[in-house]
Amino acid sequence: MAEITNNIRIADDVVASIAGIAAIEVEGVSRLTGNMSKDLVSKLGKKNLASGVRIAISAGSVIVDVSLELEYGNSIKKVSEEVQLKVAQAIENMTGLHVQKVNVMVSGIKYAQ
Repeated sequence: MAEITNNIRIADDVVASIAGIAAIEVEGVSRLTGNMSKDLVSKLGKKNLASGVRIAISAGSVIVDVSLELEYGNSIKKVSEEVQLKVAQAIENMTGLHVQKVNVMVSGIKYAQ
């Protein structure tokens, strides 16, 4: 009987997209903030789910940096902790990788007029 070896590779962009989706689903998060402006992304016709997310994968362990804008009136500490939890859970559940750390940078506040 032939031996079957399983080799699964997950692109960094996939892990970053998982993190981005998990982060924007948290109540109080307005949007992810990254290098690419929202206007530029919409002109290109693409929705960049990894914008505002950087990841580093090493030996099956992941460190995530998330940059986001919060909605005014929300607790920065509470929302940030919820983002950390949701991002770590999503990555671990979907990829099996261990999340070592999720760093959250609040780069802005959105004031609803």
